[in-house]
Amino acid sequence: MHRLVIVTPALARANNGNWQTAQRWSRMLRNHYRVRLVPAWDAGDDDAMIALHARRSAPSIAAWRQAHPTRPLVVVLTGTDLYGDIGHDAQAQASLALADRLVVLQPLGPRSVPDPWRAKVDVVIQSSPPRRPLAKPTRHLRVLMVGHLRSEKSPETYFAAARRLAHRADIRLDHIGGPLDPALAEGARACMADCPHYRWLGALPHAATRRRIQQAHVLVHPSRLEGGAHVVIEAVTSGTPVLVSRIDGNLGLVGDDYAGSFDWGDDAALAALLQRCRDEPAMLAKLQAQCAARAPLFAPDHERALLHALMHRLLETAP
Repeated sequence: MHRLVIVTPALARANNGNWQTAQRWSRMLRNHYRVRLVPAWDAGDDDAMIALHARRSAPSIAAWRQAHPTRPLVVVLTGTDLYGDIGHDAQAQASLALADRLVVLQPLGPRSVPDPWRAKVDVVIQSSPPRRPLAKPTRHLRVLMVGHLRSEKSPETYFAAARRLAHRADIRLDHIGGPLDPALAEGARACMADCPHYRWLGALPHAATRRRIQQAHVLVHPSRLEGGAHVVIEAVTSGTPVLVSRIDGNLGLVGDDYAGSFDWGDDAALAALLQRCRDEPAMLAKLQAQCAARAPLFAPDHERALLHALMHRLLETAP
């Protein structure tokens, strides 16, 4: 049985998207490979490496290629890779050059990979098991944002939309996420003081977060950049429609023609969409139908098949 190491700088304590991806892939591959997860490669005698994050895993990637010039190396490009680091960071670019294959997590990802390396790209769309929606209140619209308080997630857009809706007692906005940026955490506290219908709940365990997604009428994801947000997939597979910023990392999941998208940073447009979701039953129904049409893309069997095909191809052709 081949030995496979997955390198992810974010381990369980981070409770972020990269950790969730690494853990899920480990489970999906364990039936065919001996898999271990590490924050940095420790010179073990592995047959292949999957490394998440071109820049942050760059030392592991370089060490692997020096020790094993011909063994397979897969680099998974995160949002900060695709829409930031690979355009200017020498370490991230070196990781692209060293990799046998590059993985992006949504179909629009390849167009942000520089031309010299685009031919290496595979798309592996992430998955989430379907869950049934849970009972939702009728007296108000229950809105949820799930994202740690850091600039990439653009929580300021959510705060500003909440302020625009402060007069709407029938629209209630909850926010799950840890205080990674102290200034944004202070912004969340100020928003709670100003807007009685906005609640910052802090970081919650994954199971509790999934349950709140199932209970929400709509999930808001206003990010500035994303590789392909797993929380959007979790919402869609829970029957909860989403409102997303109009960036590649979101549109690659919901589609270019999705009716629930708004320009990044446009809190007025977000507030208007939320009011339509509350005031126009046809709007929420349209979003639900569009999300339901995308849900088959996020089936676990689909992700598992793509992963196994990739690793089989690399290991079977390795010298």
